[in-house]
Amino acid sequence: MKPGRDQGIYCPDCDGRVDREKLYHDWKMCPFCQYHFPLTADERLALTLDRDSFRPIAEGLLTEDCLQFPEYLDKIEQDRRKTNLQEAVLAGVGNIGGHEVVMAAMDTRFRMGSMGSVVGETIVRAIRYAHDTRLPLIVFSASGGARMQEGIFSLMQMGRTAMELGKFHRAGGLYISVLTHPTTGGVTASFAALGDIIIAEPRALIGFAGPRVIQQTIRQQLPEGFQRAEFLQDKGFLDLIVSRPALRETLLKLLNFHKGVRAIG
Repeated sequence: MKPGRDQGIYCPDCDGRVDREKLYHDWKMCPFCQYHFPLTADERLALTLDRDSFRPIAEGLLTEDCLQFPEYLDKIEQDRRKTNLQEAVLAGVGNIGGHEVVMAAMDTRFRMGSMGSVVGETIVRAIRYAHDTRLPLIVFSASGGARMQEGIFSLMQMGRTAMELGKFHRAGGLYISVLTHPTTGGVTASFAALGDIIIAEPRALIGFAGPRVIQQTIRQQLPEGFQRAEFLQDKGFLDLIVSRPALRETLLKLLNFHKGVRAIG
């Protein structure tokens, strides 16, 4: 998303020029090809939840440089100033059409939405909160994968989030996972893929390793559209592909349909 000389924005998919102000009033979608520009975590919550209903949870968690990785904390601080977020995910409680839900939204502006210890802990706390309060859980994933600067501590979050979701599932909780562009790496391989209902935005890139790595490994030509939402839905990995303007209404219908489904443990 690069600004033009006239302060327009050029779509990375079709290269069409989009008026910046109009883009922000049109769901941040290209009017020519319907490309979904990335949303910040705050924008995602504002478009999805009832006005002024969001109450944050899992606040006050701070990233530590457990491996003493060079310049890591400096880059974390730069992202905090740039995004006004403590980490790459924002979690809390809010309402969708009057239905109270626990919701988390990732933000690719913060270390490309990578999952370190704080991101994992935030997701775990959101799951536990949904379990304890018997509320549905909705997570919007957008991530480059596990965070290399935290090594094994980052990879451990895959197991931790999956384990908590297993408890939530066995207790009868409803978990809706929404995959946005891009959702890759360890996030795809853990909580993003474990929803009772899995939704994606159109043409979202979803996968574990990148297409080039896979092609070099298996030494075969990959199918057209490989790892895009439409390809994955055709293969049964996704339940729904929903364009951004219809997403809130779709979530509301699902919540109405599953009304009364609550965790029991």
